[in-house]
Amino acid sequence: MGYGTNCAPLTRGLCGHRSGFATGKFLCPAFARRYFPCVDHSPGFLKLVNAARASVREVTIEQLHTRLAANPRAVLLDVREDSEWLAGHGEQAQHLGKGILERDLEQRFPDPDAEIIMYCGGGFRSALTCDAAQRMGYRNVASLIGGYKGLVAAGWPMKKEA
Repeated sequence: MGYGTNCAPLTRGLCGHRSGFATGKFLCPAFARRYFPCVDHSPGFLKLVNAARASVREVTIEQLHTRLAANPRAVLLDVREDSEWLAGHGEQAQHLGKGILERDLEQRFPDPDAEIIMYCGGGFRSALTCDAAQRMGYRNVASLIGGYKGLVAAGWPMKKEA
């Protein structure tokens, strides 16, 4: 397993480990290999994600657990495609795909102060959706580091749609 060809040179991440991913903001090599083996995202996509991540709060799975326990009104929002959602998702998650998020977010969650923690497959698309939500006026959104893959690896309770 290795990094995709579009990874930037090694940088130091927030965890203190060296990272081969484009920004090194949170990913250390062990994390990257576990959750993103052989990922090869396009440079344009990574540019968008990195710009979004600069202004988006990201939370770990441990922080997610703490936030959901502390705030029963907090929303775990799966922003993956419908087919990904149907294949499996976090047990208490709600679904609003990235493709319709901007259209339907205000209708589903009218309170701009609602705590909404978004996840996708690995944390890239959710950074983009959090950025969009913030630009729409939402003040308490976060992107889950590691996304669905991280939830599965952590043994998070999962559910499949029938």
